[in-house]
Amino acid sequence: MNSVSPNAVQYTGGVMHSELVDGRRPQAPAKEAGGEPEEMDKLKAKLMSAWNNVKYGLLKIYQVERFRLAFVSRLWLTYRREFPQLEGSSWTTDCGWGCMLRSGQMLLAQGLLVHLMPRDWTWPDAQQLTDVDFEALRIRSPVRVGGVPIPSFGSPRGSGTPEKTPPSDLTPNRSEKKRFECPQNRQAEPVHQKLLTWFGDQPPTPFGVHQLVAIGKSSGKKAGDWYGPSIVAHILRKAVAHTSVLPNLAVYVAQDCTVYKEDVARLCDPPLSQTPPESDSHAWKSVIILVPVRLGGEALNPSYIECVKNILKLECCIGIIGGKPKHSLYFVGFQDEQLLYLDPHYCQPVVDVTQVNFPLESFHCSSPKKMPFTRMDPSCTIGFYARNKKDFESLCSAVTLALSSSTEKYPIFTFVEGQSHDYGLEAHSSNHTSPAPHILPPGNPTRVNHRQNSDEFVFL
Repeated sequence: MNSVSPNAVQYTGGVMHSELVDGRRPQAPAKEAGGEPEEMDKLKAKLMSAWNNVKYGLLKIYQVERFRLAFVSRLWLTYRREFPQLEGSSWTTDCGWGCMLRSGQMLLAQGLLVHLMPRDWTWPDAQQLTDVDFEALRIRSPVRVGGVPIPSFGSPRGSGTPEKTPPSDLTPNRSEKKRFECPQNRQAEPVHQKLLTWFGDQPPTPFGVHQLVAIGKSSGKKAGDWYGPSIVAHILRKAVAHTSVLPNLAVYVAQDCTVYKEDVARLCDPPLSQTPPESDSHAWKSVIILVPVRLGGEALNPSYIECVKNILKLECCIGIIGGKPKHSLYFVGFQDEQLLYLDPHYCQPVVDVTQVNFPLESFHCSSPKKMPFTRMDPSCTIGFYARNKKDFESLCSAVTLALSSSTEKYPIFTFVEGQSHDYGLEAHSSNHTSPAPHILPPGNPTRVNHRQNSDEFVFL
């Protein structure tokens, strides 16, 4: 998706920003015979330069404010303590072991924000988090988060329309927050709160840690164990499949670094008896596609860095769960050679989401963090979202183009026509609820033992 960045060429006050960024002074208009003295021309040039510097500075302030509101609006799910005891254990906290589950929750939560909230939604109360730390984000180059640089990052998924230059009277005063608010944000707050209740740390919640740990038992995991990004992808798939709160959403997990388009179609296209009398695109369920990959051996293969950047630029990308070795993080974007992330390694008291108007502040982070690409663990799961069939087709094209940027012989993953069993992968299929008799079911002990050792990653 194309967006305007601080370094993009655009006219402001008759002078291109590229001239300002490159350090080239704007040329003064040629003097006519009998024109003004040279001193007047110099004064005009200085005034023009000062004016453009002011407007460029205001643009950066506006961009940072847009980014700040959008970043704070993301759901931040961290370690919690003093929650009800996990079944079959003595654990009342996930501190020290549940970071990948929390990262997975954030990835799923981002998909649900895109699925349920208005397109340009931002949390109306984001302004109350005043201790925002943006020291790390000195604007030297565009920051890409959720698929777009700062100017268009006004929602959890970005916007398809380039942001216009802000009014010349824009100031950083927080009393001007109404500039960034709209009525639909406040109207969507009940959905925002409802969504958070699904991730509460109580046993009945569909995507809370209690439910995810219970589902993980079928993969040989228990409370206190380390969860890899591939295992978590399958846990999220099962959690969405088991709940009734999202009847029009499905989760597909890629197999062996391959997305089989017909498998996605079978998952998203409901039976004829359930198909409403609308067009084909409306008949499809929305889908979150999770792709577990391993981008190298013991360390990240540098050849894939540009490819990861291109993926994070896409509007359909909802982020990447991975991190540093044994230290899970949720990557939401990048700036230059640094990844931007949300960190689940912060232990907070449990919040009772069954209470009316429970506090939301602890579910939103005010401090974006950065990490060099070179420290990224090669094991990760990439997430995408498609609202309908048309979006899925666009997703396939856009992601395939992004994957082609790698200098490696083999892409990170691929999209292929047909079904997984067409390629002899019956034993690995886990996205179908009714496998053929000869296909090993997801809970088969043979598969569990294999996945405990390798987490089903494919080395590229």
